[in-house]
Amino acid sequence: MIPAALYQPIYLLVVTLMTFFSMSLYGRWGKLLKSPNTSQIITIFMLIMVVMFVGTRPVSGAYFVDMAAYSASYEKLLNEPFFFDRDVDNLIWDNLFIWMASQGISFSTWLILVASAYFGLMYLACRKLFGNDVLVAFITYLGAFSTFSYGTNGMKAGVAASVFLVAMAYRDKLWLSIPIALLSLGFHHSMIMVTAAYFVVLFLKNPRYYFIGWIISLIFAALGIKYFQTYFAGFTTEHGSEYLLATEDTTEAYIGFRPDFVLYSAVPVYLGYKILYKYKFKSVTYSFLLRLYLMTNSLWMLCMYASFNNRIAYLSWFIYPIVLIYPFISREKNLLQGKYLRWVVYGHLGFTLFMHFIYYA
Repeated sequence: MIPAALYQPIYLLVVTLMTFFSMSLYGRWGKLLKSPNTSQIITIFMLIMVVMFVGTRPVSGAYFVDMAAYSASYEKLLNEPFFFDRDVDNLIWDNLFIWMASQGISFSTWLILVASAYFGLMYLACRKLFGNDVLVAFITYLGAFSTFSYGTNGMKAGVAASVFLVAMAYRDKLWLSIPIALLSLGFHHSMIMVTAAYFVVLFLKNPRYYFIGWIISLIFAALGIKYFQTYFAGFTTEHGSEYLLATEDTTEAYIGFRPDFVLYSAVPVYLGYKILYKYKFKSVTYSFLLRLYLMTNSLWMLCMYASFNNRIAYLSWFIYPIVLIYPFISREKNLLQGKYLRWVVYGHLGFTLFMHFIYYA
């Protein structure tokens, strides 16, 4: 069995190699040089490979943190009678977890099913949004800063985010999109913030308001204003309130202003402004994605001094890869189509590699 310590380096190595391979399938101006069927087959192969690799990892609290607690809880519930519990924090996730253990399904099988949901729903969203360009979209998502972490540690938040990605992808069919967005709440309570932002974005459609809101939120964060995270604590669960109201650093969490996180978060903001107002990219879908990212990222900055604020940041970062590359491989005609695709994809992956192998090493 592969040692737990090697899982993320191997994952990043494979994703890096597949990223270079994927980009080799595109010409200078972003035109797919191979048959769309070839792209689809390679993407499915990547999906199966990553599901099996991540889903069969060893139980390790040292490297996958929450996984050890999940394993211990699962073993206690094995073959115990199942009763649907309406008082749990995460109605769907928690009851599925208990039910599967009650059926005697092994913990290793449960991990594979979780990985299948996490990466499978991610693939479905990319397939809907990017069509024949699903390979480069999916591989870009796999190379995102938080993708591996939320497939191995914050698993219920990761699955909830993947459910919501599908809701975003089907925004053109609100009768389907809205129920799926609400369904994500059953997997992790934190999605209430994203779902609320989703409904605001559906009705308030001028991007300028969101850019202004992002700048104001950044100023509040830089000034150390904590009023909003206290205010938001009243709208979340008891567990969420503990994160928002924590006032001291711990060995697991750093509390304070995060310039590294802000710089990372600012890239789609800067590009989005240039794309909308310099290149005049007219896209209903891109405007929607960008507005949602701006609002959720603004809410994170208002809560930046909370404990485990990286988990709050993820509520916007899971949108990050999609909103970053959409203008460059969109099926809608635009001047950016393929022009800077390689720069964006390689730069995005390069940041992840830098953070893992240098910054956090």
